[in-house]
Amino acid sequence: MCLAVPSRVISVSDMVATVDVHGARMDVSLLLLPEEVEVGEYVIVHAGFAIQKIDREAGDEALRLIRELVESEEFRKEYME
Repeated sequence: MCLAVPSRVISVSDMVATVDVHGARMDVSLLLLPEEVEVGEYVIVHAGFAIQKIDREAGDEALRLIRELVESEEFRKEYME
């Protein structure tokens, strides 16, 4: 199973964006996106490709939910012990 995490675009050059997720940065290809992406927007990344652009509210909410899950006692017992 894969989990695509919303990633905030911090720079764009040609068809490559540098994205940030909680301080982790990586370069992703923009070749699969039908529209342009700008700094500050969010994209869903899978296997090194941005596959969908999402609005800021959806990105912030998804990251909040993921953070809440990871910080939960149930998650820690199941996956971190």
